[in-house]
Amino acid sequence: MTKKSIISLLLLLSISVFAQNKDFDFLTDWPIFSDNQNAQYHHYSAIAMEQLQQRKDIINSITTPEQWLQRQQQARQTLMDIVGPFPEKTPLNAQVTGKVKKNGFTIEKVIFESRPEFYVTCALLLPDKLQKKNPAVIFVCGHSAVGFRSEAYQRSIQNLAKKGFIVLAVDPFGQGERLQYFDPETGESKIGSPTREHSYSGAQCFISGSSAAKYMIWDGIRAVDYLLTRKEVDPKRIGITGRSGGGTQSSYIAAFDDRIYAAAPECYLTGFKRLIESRGPQDAEQNFFHGLANGIDHADLLEVRAPKPELLISTTRDMFSIQGVREISAEIKSCYAMLGATDNFEKCEDNDVHASTKKNREAMYAFFRKHLDLPGNCNDEEPEPYVEEEWRVTKTGQLISSLGGETVFSVNAKESQQLISSLDEKRKAPEYPENMVRAAKSLSGYTCPESPSFPAFTGRFEKEGYVIERYFIQGNGDYVIPYLLYKPVTDQPCPSILYLSPEGKSHVAESGTPETLVKQGNIVMVPDLLGIGEMGPIKFHGDAYDFKVGNGAYNIWFFGILTHKSLVGMFAQDIQLLTAVLKQHENVDPAQIKAVAKDKLCPALIHAAVFNPVFSNIELVKPLTSYESIVMNEIYDPALIHGTVAGALTGYDLPDLMAAIAPTPLQIINPVDHFSKAMDKSAVQDVFKNVEKLYKDSDAENNLTIVY
Repeated sequence: MTKKSIISLLLLLSISVFAQNKDFDFLTDWPIFSDNQNAQYHHYSAIAMEQLQQRKDIINSITTPEQWLQRQQQARQTLMDIVGPFPEKTPLNAQVTGKVKKNGFTIEKVIFESRPEFYVTCALLLPDKLQKKNPAVIFVCGHSAVGFRSEAYQRSIQNLAKKGFIVLAVDPFGQGERLQYFDPETGESKIGSPTREHSYSGAQCFISGSSAAKYMIWDGIRAVDYLLTRKEVDPKRIGITGRSGGGTQSSYIAAFDDRIYAAAPECYLTGFKRLIESRGPQDAEQNFFHGLANGIDHADLLEVRAPKPELLISTTRDMFSIQGVREISAEIKSCYAMLGATDNFEKCEDNDVHASTKKNREAMYAFFRKHLDLPGNCNDEEPEPYVEEEWRVTKTGQLISSLGGETVFSVNAKESQQLISSLDEKRKAPEYPENMVRAAKSLSGYTCPESPSFPAFTGRFEKEGYVIERYFIQGNGDYVIPYLLYKPVTDQPCPSILYLSPEGKSHVAESGTPETLVKQGNIVMVPDLLGIGEMGPIKFHGDAYDFKVGNGAYNIWFFGILTHKSLVGMFAQDIQLLTAVLKQHENVDPAQIKAVAKDKLCPALIHAAVFNPVFSNIELVKPLTSYESIVMNEIYDPALIHGTVAGALTGYDLPDLMAAIAPTPLQIINPVDHFSKAMDKSAVQDVFKNVEKLYKDSDAENNLTIVY
């Protein structure tokens, strides 16, 4: 075949595929659905905006100082409920690994343990001219791979020290010398940037009902503990500041630790309304467990501290909306005014991008000079040249290769093992199945959907012996669910199949699977759930998750955590809705409805089948075997996260739901582990031993089929 003929054939094939795609992805012809690729984001946004409005109504109803104090108390308790409880305080075992004299200050290289063998690397800058007791400022940095050693942070740190402040610069976990996934061969993280270091382990924490924020806040609280061991520090004059991710940490830590008197978060706080409208949910630590659902917004982090001094620092062209900064500033200002402390809340902004500016730095120096009672000049000076060895705290430049110790993963795994052991005990109780289902509904954010709307018919294709019809229905929100319906040409009642695939209905149709099933006498429904297919563009391929309004593979999942509406719970609702619609179609035998799910949609079908037991048969193709497997293994496939539920291990796991399906026929085909890899027979049998037991106890042993 010539090169020209090959090109012609490829063009013909591409035209054919395009025509098929247009046949199966038919909403493109409806202008009102032109933004369907963002429908899932819009759905979550609508939920979030409703939750934010409920909070706003509460704030707007406050008219007295007493009501503000009551709001503070409620917000503090809510924050503790959704972040805590924190571990007990254990010995810091602080050590100074070296000292370096600089012009105007001395660097002490410090390591302490915020938990046993959970090491925190810091630099303590001691000014040359120390008073009897000096004020101290904790500096927490943003998402710099080198932590507080980056040039931008060095400028602020050194200037504060030269102005007489004791400065404790702290490496957040996943940054600087605290990489959680350190690769000794490359000297870098095995999984990527600080953002990935945070979210990768943070996702495991969420599944266990914990959070990355909890670890960072606790590190900050223990940093205060360390400062109070130093005779040079005045315990009544402690401040905190940080930019970007450091803005997150400084606002969090100050909200949880009353010993911090003055706080100056920079370039993060903006309010969730504008964050959602612009950037979307960010890294793991920047999302509280069910935070929006519990009425917590960025402003609360500062309002719970009133009337203590606070400076909100921002830039007008920051990726974090300046409009949001101004809006929350107005709310916070009204709180301070009502409490009679107007002068204790300040706001500073400069015209720049997401960056540190001279104007903002000098405003920060002036703020701490005023409120930590250390008069002097506020001029921004050139920092000392950075020399890597002078700021290296550990021998090798990384804790893991120097001291070993714990990581967020290892600590969370130990805590999760306790949850797993507790579940094993609960499974022995006769009331466990009922409690387990209740927990799964609650944790997933599932709500029973309303009666389905009548489907909109958009066309039919006649084939030999069957037809393909196109429909869409209203989903459980302001979105639609398109689906293809394959129907045999017959007037007789037929068994039906709900076929769920993360690859979308167009891909399934082109695979020929529905054609095979309809020719066997089945009516086949193939939908695009929200975020899939032409309702996408979610791609379940590791980190190739394509999300136009936001970043990374985790962020839409974090949205579900903030709003207490998990992807799994949302899909389960839509599966129930689709099942009700399928029953309405002509010639569908309601007693013979089979459900098939592939890959990442298996957890959603498992939940739906237990919440609404209407299926006569269930088939799971390459299902994840358990949430436990993700939490208990350091490295996992991020694509699996979309099928998980935050907090699940506090109440149940996937095998519990599978067991609850008994005695309904269940086929489990080629189950996969935490890395989406096929498992051997002995491993599968160990995971599913309780499933097999319950089917046997239900005299339905033959209704369970596991294919390895």
